[in-house]
Amino acid sequence: MSEIPTELKYASSHEWVRLESDGSVVVGITDHAQDELGDVVFVELPEVGSALDAGAEVAVVESVKAASDIYAPLTGEVLEVNPLLEDEPETVNRSPYGDGWFFRVKPADLSELEQLLDSDGYADAIA
Repeated sequence: MSEIPTELKYASSHEWVRLESDGSVVVGITDHAQDELGDVVFVELPEVGSALDAGAEVAVVESVKAASDIYAPLTGEVLEVNPLLEDEPETVNRSPYGDGWFFRVKPADLSELEQLLDSDGYADAIA
């Protein structure tokens, strides 16, 4: 059974979102997604400063099995990307909800969080 932290929000496309105290959000992929992908060997992240549209492709994860697109769960601007993933993409497998985060976004509209799934909804989606 995949780990699904209750404090996060989830997109049906397997991204997780954590709201930070400064109003930004951190985005990564779920434990279920990294498990399905297998060993991650490369992560292509968006450029800092780039604008994101909710639902648009923003990053790519390559594993020994496949390449998979990562979608923006919210509309906003990329504030930061995880520099660790450039040299250690396997961090996504070891720590999908911790050190394996992908990018941080300044959301255009925090109410978009309400459209995302809670942990129970995501658990149902992957069941």
